[in-house]
Amino acid sequence: AASSGPSSRVESTARFSWTFVSAIGGSQSEMSAPVDEVAAGVASMSTGDDQPSESSNAGGEQVVTPWDVAGGADGKIDYAKLVNEFGCATIDDALIARIEKVTGRRAHPFLRRGMFFAHRELDQIVTAYEKGEKFYLYTGRGPSSEALHLGHLIPFHFTKWLQEAFKVPLVIQLTDDEKFLWKSMKLEDARRLARENAKDIIACGFDPRRTFIFSDVNYMCTPFYLNVLKIAKCVTFNQARGIFGFSGESNIGQVGFPPTQAAPAFPDCFPHLFGTDKKSLRCLIPCAIDQDPYFRMTRDAAPRIGGYKPALIESRFFPALKGESGKMSASDPTSAIYVTDTPKQIKDKVNKYAFSGGRLTVEEHREKGGDLEVDISWKWLNFFMDDDDKLRTIGEAYGSGAMLSGEIKKELVECLTPMIVAHQEARAKVSDAVVDQFFSTAPRDFDSMFGELVGDAPAPSEGPVSFQGGENLVASNAPGPAVAGGEGNQGDDAGSAAAGGDQPLSKSELKRIAKEKQIAEKKAAKAAEKAAKAAAAAQ
Repeated sequence: AASSGPSSRVESTARFSWTFVSAIGGSQSEMSAPVDEVAAGVASMSTGDDQPSESSNAGGEQVVTPWDVAGGADGKIDYAKLVNEFGCATIDDALIARIEKVTGRRAHPFLRRGMFFAHRELDQIVTAYEKGEKFYLYTGRGPSSEALHLGHLIPFHFTKWLQEAFKVPLVIQLTDDEKFLWKSMKLEDARRLARENAKDIIACGFDPRRTFIFSDVNYMCTPFYLNVLKIAKCVTFNQARGIFGFSGESNIGQVGFPPTQAAPAFPDCFPHLFGTDKKSLRCLIPCAIDQDPYFRMTRDAAPRIGGYKPALIESRFFPALKGESGKMSASDPTSAIYVTDTPKQIKDKVNKYAFSGGRLTVEEHREKGGDLEVDISWKWLNFFMDDDDKLRTIGEAYGSGAMLSGEIKKELVECLTPMIVAHQEARAKVSDAVVDQFFSTAPRDFDSMFGELVGDAPAPSEGPVSFQGGENLVASNAPGPAVAGGEGNQGDDAGSAAAGGDQPLSKSELKRIAKEKQIAEKKAAKAAEKAAKAAAAAQ
């Protein structure tokens, strides 16, 4: 991550870029450095449902927002440029070493291979943890599909590792309200999908004793809504339009939604878990880098409402099965591997649709080797194969031409199949009662959610379960309420300088915001023109 590009990771005498193989085989510095040119074959695709509408932007400029991701003219995402524009930092080998030391665990492959590559104040979370301070994790999912694909599982697999490594509680937000506002979807369907998606999340192996899952529609309560209001008052419409690209066509529910995703970064949203003190805990948010704008807004508001700025650890995007210039779409089942796919479907999809870096003929392939910069089987193996030595061997063999395209696809099938079968078996055990257990707002014991857990999780309760929070549902042994007046201005006009907020926006970020504003204004003008023509035609 200290490297600003791929050049230091390319072996000049080899016929292929070593990408993650070079990282695996070298020193700690090499192990942790992301490889922008190739590791970001993890480009173009978001780990969420809202995949890029196009593989590249016709204007040649990449676009990365929470709802729209498009690469530049070559279809790729320039991650170094994103880091510069967003003002976040790359994760270096020294920070990874500190995480390994304080947790006593080897870094997750996603971390040491550079899939999670950027952060905001992750170093401060680690420093606080080294001093004995507690924190909690927060991540989420927008429920808009019946089945999850592999890209959806990545943040949850990594979050589970973080939770187990640091031994801390986790809250998972299901934004059924967001999907209702943005998709052509009935609210009842969004709520149903939230529970169905929760079953897949639970199947990743989370423990209900320190994991709380909630849907916005079910949970919304006074403590949560108080934070939503305070955050909302800190952000002007012009700022929201600049950050999120809202236009005259955006419904007012969309414009008002961002504080709802920001609020869970403050622990007093969940008194049944963390008590009523807004500074009882710091928060760490694992997410894809396209979610950064949400939490930049959150961090700017945090000191003004009396809370800690949330820290972030951010990932690259997951490549589509058909190639980094392709698109993962629910309407095209061949564009991704789903957690509901059978072993035969997995094999058929990989063999038929996984974009290959192999050459046109066996002879040419033996001579030149496979192209690791575009081969999807190789890229996916870097995500899902745990064995570094085996991964390095595969990369060397395929890149030199000793291994053929069909053989590396076979390796991927053998890697994915048992993982997906295991997920399906785990999901089959997740009953509605188990889902209710994770959604329950029954007050917890604060101290019991940290440190080692003893024994197995208790069986789900047979009685009625409440999913809605409340001011009177307070965890035992939680820190007391904040001192009166500790919430500062509580959301004074956000047009004034936010004391203690993030550093001033960089020139590149100001330029980006101005450009997004210009695009939004053009969209609004076109919409107005269209409406005027329609009105004239109707007369």
